[in-house]
Amino acid sequence: MMDFKKYITSAFTEGEKRHLTGPPLKIFVCFAFILSVFQIGSVIWGKLDQIQLLSAHLSFILILSFMFYSFSKNNGKSISPTIVDYICSFLAFGAGIYFNIHAERIAERIPIVDPLTSMDILAGFVFVILSIEAARRTIGIPIVIIVFIGVGYALWGHHLGGLMWHREFSFSEVVEDLAYSFNGLWGSPIAVAATFVYMFLLFGSFLQKAGAGEFFFKLSSALAGRSRGGAAKVAVLASAFFGMISGSPTANVVTTGSFTIPVSKRSGYKPSFAAAVEAAASTGGSILPPIMGSSAFLMAAITQIPYISIVIAAILPGILYYLSLLAMVHFEAVRLDLPKAKKEDIPKLSDVLKEGWYYFIPLVVLLVFLLNGYSASRTGFYGVLAIVMVSWFRKKTRMGFKQIFEALVDGAKSSIPVATACAAAGLVISGIMSTGLGGKLTSVVLGLTEGMLLPTLLLVMLICIILGMGMPVAAAYILTAMLAAPALMELGVSLMSAHLFIVYFSIFSAITPPVAVAAYAAAGIADSNPNQVGLEAVRLGIVGFIVPFMFVLEPALLLDGSPLEIIAAFLTAIIGVVSLSAGVIGRFQTKATILDRILLITSGLLLIYPHILFSGLGIILFIFIFVFQKKRQTPYTPIQKGA
Repeated sequence: MMDFKKYITSAFTEGEKRHLTGPPLKIFVCFAFILSVFQIGSVIWGKLDQIQLLSAHLSFILILSFMFYSFSKNNGKSISPTIVDYICSFLAFGAGIYFNIHAERIAERIPIVDPLTSMDILAGFVFVILSIEAARRTIGIPIVIIVFIGVGYALWGHHLGGLMWHREFSFSEVVEDLAYSFNGLWGSPIAVAATFVYMFLLFGSFLQKAGAGEFFFKLSSALAGRSRGGAAKVAVLASAFFGMISGSPTANVVTTGSFTIPVSKRSGYKPSFAAAVEAAASTGGSILPPIMGSSAFLMAAITQIPYISIVIAAILPGILYYLSLLAMVHFEAVRLDLPKAKKEDIPKLSDVLKEGWYYFIPLVVLLVFLLNGYSASRTGFYGVLAIVMVSWFRKKTRMGFKQIFEALVDGAKSSIPVATACAAAGLVISGIMSTGLGGKLTSVVLGLTEGMLLPTLLLVMLICIILGMGMPVAAAYILTAMLAAPALMELGVSLMSAHLFIVYFSIFSAITPPVAVAAYAAAGIADSNPNQVGLEAVRLGIVGFIVPFMFVLEPALLLDGSPLEIIAAFLTAIIGVVSLSAGVIGRFQTKATILDRILLITSGLLLIYPHILFSGLGIILFIFIFVFQKKRQTPYTPIQKGA
């Protein structure tokens, strides 16, 4: 009885990664390698039928999920796959084979008109149930609850009255829409995960295997290590480099934070501050061009805006965010009077570049092919080839068959949570599209905010943060885009601005308490309180919460305007970011009083908003506080380290 109760309780948690050994490890590695080779083959030799490609991809992902993730955290990391895991894997493999054999018939059939066979319903139902279970294990119960709400609404929403009523759907109709339409499992979320995103995850894993991680860390040290508070600035830059490639705030924290957080603590920063810097910097990687994690690819697929246009629009906001982090770290170092690092401990920039300049070649390859109109999948493949080629520039980093094999396996492993999140998101979208729920929620949102833009933006921000609690950026963005983007566009917000707004807050939910996954990961490394780290990370990343409102209200920050407007907006925003950072930390030319901080923050907000009147007022206020502090500047008695 107790075992059964424990089993039921475990179903409401998420799984954990196993430390596979022996035959299970060999099986996992074999399927991971085959998946990566299959994905590369689909890029090189042309596209398969979409149903064949996506069903094969999802089938492999489900097998890897059940092999690599346990049923619950209670099972322990050392436990091998159970008989249930093998049965689930076998069913996933069988469903994938069935969909591939019948792909042509499935693609050509007319929905509703051509009835599904009993085997069709069974195979589709297997894919749906296994996708939900894999999402629970890899992501957690929140996404499962949202899926059940969406599917449950499709099944029983006809019992509701008023605005939320829809016509009755039979069970077979719901399964058909979930598993046999391009609104459900085979919609844009899984299509993006199986093409663009997968190739760029491979790109990231190859870059790591080629030794680029060590190079970018040394480069960050050479660029920022000699300045005051250099350790935390190194964390900001290193996390920016890693974050835009990995697209996972938590993975980024674990990778770079294990080095940067202890160094920052030894330099004199409080543990909570060191952890918050890493969490905020790692989270921001997904808004930093040219790769932007998976968010730009998902946005391109959903909006049909060219990927390169999204990357170009995101340049200035990304720069402003990381400039604000560097400014806050600097002002905190000055406030604590932290010493500069010893010269002999910091590598020379010339030596670092001489040793690894060629790691920039793959990034240049990506930009060149994207600018020349190549698909993101093919561009990612050429980037992978470039990494292998440049790794041979030095004997130490040379990638042989073993390293290439490991990179292919690691790429498949890192794709698991992204793909399961996208599959689950597709199920929710099916419920939204088939029942017309999206239009109804747009009416509800606009009704709650009475059609006013600023309250609507605030409500959409809250929706993003709530949906993003504990979920990957991909799932949070897709769900919010379907639910809230139409409401913003109804109020005249451009397609680009509306979706980038949602991308930003889907990303920054990773540092927003109470479920700040990136902050939790950083707190564990720093041995600090997670909630304290989360609040500190929000304080440091405040520009990331402000800039989206600014570019919605005035698109010049998205490079949408005349050259003069864009230059003026960017220059004033830079001053605004510095002013805001000084106000938040409480240190400018000298220690800032309460009034100083209020004036600095006000000036910063006015300057970040790219409007001539507000910018003019912000400049006047900034000059006033600058002169005022200059006049009363006295020798500064630093705060004791650790205060």
